[in-house]
Amino acid sequence: MDEIKLNILAFGAHSDDVEIGMGGTIAKYSEKGLKIGICDLTEAELSSNGTVELRRQEALKASQILGVCIRETLALPDRGLFLQEEYIRKVAETIRRLKPDIVFAPYYKDRHPDHGHCARIVEEAVFSAGIKKFVTDKYSEPHRVLNIYFYMINGFHKPDFTIDISEHINEKKLSLQAYESQFIRSDNTFETPLVNGYIETIEAREKLFGKEVGVDYAEGFFTKKPLLFDLVK
Repeated sequence: MDEIKLNILAFGAHSDDVEIGMGGTIAKYSEKGLKIGICDLTEAELSSNGTVELRRQEALKASQILGVCIRETLALPDRGLFLQEEYIRKVAETIRRLKPDIVFAPYYKDRHPDHGHCARIVEEAVFSAGIKKFVTDKYSEPHRVLNIYFYMINGFHKPDFTIDISEHINEKKLSLQAYESQFIRSDNTFETPLVNGYIETIEAREKLFGKEVGVDYAEGFFTKKPLLFDLVK
């Protein structure tokens, strides 16, 4: 891929992770003109339903719905996302190439181990990408990300902050529905939690977050740094 300067780069362990956690946020800010990219660490080759090629087609459709300008995969091993130097370097190289202002990764408290492992790899890579003497294969110029935030996939946790997605909940739902192999039951579907009303569960979660902050729907996020606010504009 050629170099491109992104405003936001969201990492996921598998395609559909980012859509579950922050599809509404991506739709909202892509509509505002921000350049947003998604990088899936694996090709989800061990998923119980679907195939790698089908998942790739579904991810492309979801990306178009959300207005993503670039999507790629690093093809790291599914269920093998351990904290290894090689993986950190690949993610750091992606960050240096795409130069995002803000990076998102999965929240590390999740029932799926790959999501937590993804968070740790990305967090390490964000730090390393900004170190001048950290060596990557192709891109030597350091890049410092302004902030890294974490989005929820599975579970319900009290977030550090939320983003109003009331006007973009439909795009989020459509992006999830694009993954028919994962969320839509068919005659050949292997029984998993994802085909038992999962999209409805995610919608209900965002509705609850919205209720907490006085809007219809919101997505919740986490930060390890304090947030800076101006009380008076």
